[in-house]
Amino acid sequence: QVQLVESGGGLVQPGGSLRLSCTASGSIFSIKPMGWYRQAPGKARELVAGITSHGTTNYADSVKGRFTISRDNGKNTVYLQMNSLKPEDTAVYYCNIDYSGLGPMYGIWGPGTQVTVSS
Repeated sequence: QVQLVESGGGLVQPGGSLRLSCTASGSIFSIKPMGWYRQAPGKARELVAGITSHGTTNYADSVKGRFTISRDNGKNTVYLQMNSLKPEDTAVYYCNIDYSGLGPMYGIWGPGTQVTVSS
């Protein structure tokens, strides 16, 4: 079994930056696709950024040019560097690992970390 733990969330002013980290632990025997998702109050969970086992990345249009996803396979850790933050980025951010290879909706989720962008 695999567990994920996110860190790095907090309160930041508009235009500021945060760096989120997600570390996976447990029986991981190969590199898995991972991603960051977010869910704001009253809204559905949405993809923010994903990274494949090969290192290919993809982003939601709303964060392109502002957010960067990366991974350190030796540490089983994925990062999300968030710059030029906007109030609409406020949400709980969740890390996901597609452990089974069946897709992120069948994957394992972390407990989430709150990001609040407010003046």
